[in-house]
Amino acid sequence: MRFRLLRRRLTISAPRMAVRSAMPWPLRWVMAATVLGFCAAIALWTFEFGKSIAGLEPNIHHELAALRVEVANLRGERDKAQSVANTSGSLLTAEKAAQEVLGSQIKRLETENRALRDDLGFFEKLIPASSTEGITIRALQAELLGGSQVKWQVLVMQPVKNAPEFNGRLELTFNGLLAGKPWTLGLPGGAQSLVLRQYHRMEGVIDLPPQAVVKTVSARVLDGVVVRAMQTVKL
Repeated sequence: MRFRLLRRRLTISAPRMAVRSAMPWPLRWVMAATVLGFCAAIALWTFEFGKSIAGLEPNIHHELAALRVEVANLRGERDKAQSVANTSGSLLTAEKAAQEVLGSQIKRLETENRALRDDLGFFEKLIPASSTEGITIRALQAELLGGSQVKWQVLVMQPVKNAPEFNGRLELTFNGLLAGKPWTLGLPGGAQSLVLRQYHRMEGVIDLPPQAVVKTVSARVLDGVVVRAMQTVKL
């Protein structure tokens, strides 16, 4: 009988046992709160110690704001520098365009200068040898252009000071041969109007008919039906 009781207690079939603490539950809550507070204190100390090691100061927000302001200033300076660079590029482009315009103007002035030199040479030949009063043809020039055109120039002068205005006409006649026969040609439209005080230069180009050969060119200054001056040149 005793053996059965002992075996029952030592085997699986033995009755369950519950071990209970004799500490009351309020005291257990106090101990748990103490442990949690101690852990929280350690965690807070660890956080503050970590901040001191990492160099995080209490005024980190102020420093961050100052850095943001500095970054904004640097960006503004960069934008200004970029604007200056863009302006410099625009100025260089404008200067290049101005140089090109100046170059074209220089070429135009050189062309005009050559024309003025030609005119000067032309007028030097036309300086009056005397102070004869009245209308005179100081120069009459004619030049064949390719055999089918004639370029002509006439300078009419009044070689006196304070000369009255002259209002007349200039008549040009081209004389020669056409197909072996005598031939004469005048300006298209007839005599041209001529108004001057001291001098007046007239020029033009006239087309010749095929097989025409110009021998002489005659110029006459007409005052109404009166011939005031006349000159003829040979080609």
